[in-house]
Amino acid sequence: MNKKTNKNPRKDLVKNSKRIVIKVGSSVIAPSEKALRPIIVQNLVNQITTLVRSGVQTVLVSSGAIASGINQMSLKEPPKSISQKQAIAAIGQSYLIRTYEKYFEKKQLKVAQVLLTHEDLSNRQRYLNARNTIFTLLHLGVIPIINENDTVSAEEIKFGDNDTLSALATNMIEADLLIMLSDVEGLFTVNPKEDGAGELIHTVKEITPEIERLAGRKKSQMGTGGMSTKIQAAKKAVASGAMTVIVNGSEKNIIEKVLKGEEVGTLFLPSSRMKSRKHWITYTLKPKGIITVDNGAKKALIKSGKSLLPSGIIEAEGIFKLGDCVSLIDTKGDEFARGLVNFEKKDLSKIKGCQTKDIEQILGHKHFEEVIHRDNLVLL
Repeated sequence: MNKKTNKNPRKDLVKNSKRIVIKVGSSVIAPSEKALRPIIVQNLVNQITTLVRSGVQTVLVSSGAIASGINQMSLKEPPKSISQKQAIAAIGQSYLIRTYEKYFEKKQLKVAQVLLTHEDLSNRQRYLNARNTIFTLLHLGVIPIINENDTVSAEEIKFGDNDTLSALATNMIEADLLIMLSDVEGLFTVNPKEDGAGELIHTVKEITPEIERLAGRKKSQMGTGGMSTKIQAAKKAVASGAMTVIVNGSEKNIIEKVLKGEEVGTLFLPSSRMKSRKHWITYTLKPKGIITVDNGAKKALIKSGKSLLPSGIIEAEGIFKLGDCVSLIDTKGDEFARGLVNFEKKDLSKIKGCQTKDIEQILGHKHFEEVIHRDNLVLL
């Protein structure tokens, strides 16, 4: 953690950003007034226009559908039930995209609406289809505006917040930079809304448990996330090799300041880029089960780069089928890896602890020897 250094690493890092993702939350464009703030939207559009015309490919992840729907329907308070939230989101999403379209049209730029659920990105083919669509839009000079498809999202297929969605989009399109527009200046040593004595942390070299604890868990009034979700999103983004910056989205020309390398907000430095497929396994998929392995199997996976075989498995829990993502834990219950499994739960329960040569005799068939092949395994 670095509060402030004499050397500013930002100019060298940001000057080569040719593809970026900008995430704007409800707390920025539609705060407690429960309506879009035209001046913020206009300022955002102006900045994105400058980026696009300078040759930077830009994707916008925008919240604000439910807040817009509340305003459109003149509701006195946010909807409570899932069906009400989905209906209000449907009403508000059309207004949200129409507002962006109106301002971008004045700049002679076109936009495209891209609505996603977690299910879209957890299915590898649909993930690749979404990726190809966004690349095509960027090639055409159109600005993709991504939001979660709240109208159809149920709990099991929700991202949970657009912070997470923006990080997954950053990996999906291999962006160089993720800019998260928040209602605070960045990550502080203490919550500035509760204690004004906190110091802004300018640079984070590594997201440690200490950094995660600083984030807390408080959510904004209109949004579904808070600083904690932004830190988790940054963790996903930097693992894909992308810089991440959390800044105050209400500040005029804040994106321009970031791209100039000014020391605004909190910069999270990227780690070595994880291969896209392994990032997808680790951060996009939700584990459907848990496999407990013995110490010998854990050592073989970590130290020797081996695949997981049935002989090293102690227990299998959950409901999963071939190709699903599962968590691997050791005998202490600590998760140390995730991967795509080659057996469904009922078959794996039969062959756990057995030698590979016995699989066919036990199951009556043997399509795979490895429970999880090394190519489909990610160490955490």
